Amino acid sequence: MARQVPLNRLRLGATTLAFALAGCVGTRSAVDPTVVLETAGGRELGVATDYGIVFLGRTARAGHVDIHAFYGDGLSIEHSVIEPVGASLYTAETEILLPSVRMSFIAPRPGSKLLVAGRTPGGAWEEWVSVRRDPRVYGILIDVPGPVRGRSDQVGAGVYWIPKRAGANERRLIGLVSGRILLEGESGTREYLTVLGPDELWRLVSHRRDHDMRRPWVYREDIL
Repeated sequence: MARQVPLNRLRLGATTLAFALAGCVGTRSAVDPTVVLETAGGRELGVATDYGIVFLGRTARAGHVDIHAFYGDGLSIEHSVIEPVGASLYTAETEILLPSVRMSFIAPRPGSKLLVAGRTPGGAWEEWVSVRRDPRVYGILIDVPGPVRGRSDQVGAGVYWIPKRAGANERRLIGLVSGRILLEGESGTREYLTVLGPDELWRLVSHRRDHDMRRPWVYREDIL
């Protein structure tokens, strides 16, 4: 028997399918693609990609959002409006180019290693985890990173695949942490994180059909 304990105390499912759309999109290397989104309902994490910011809308699904982006020389706060993407995903557009990451749409295999990265009030964190499998769960399961244990504010943290012989800046976003699940078995209760993965992320690309025709990025002297 399985019972779920979501990060934000709402029911969160492991809904990721094994989506086989191959390849990666985008061209900008990541500096720190994690963003903190401040809405009327609170704060949550998201990731800036070449096709825009992607997040789960746990604190708000419409309205104004302040986007806290992190550059090499410090924090920038941008203002935007929440846009629904579909499949429990949301986005927001900024006038400046954010530190962003490419995406991959290849579902990870059980046992493979992924990098999870988020941000707490104490700063950015990242940790390697393994992909797990349980016949009772349809979707991606990963180990719980240390920085997430006991916290409820890391929903939306990015889950990345890094190609072999590639550096950390070559990471590819394959999903977002969507919840926590407890699975009961003969050896006791095991805790994992669920991931909203490739079968949902492609919707962001579809949502940005005008990506190549969008207006030019704005240059500002406060952003180097």
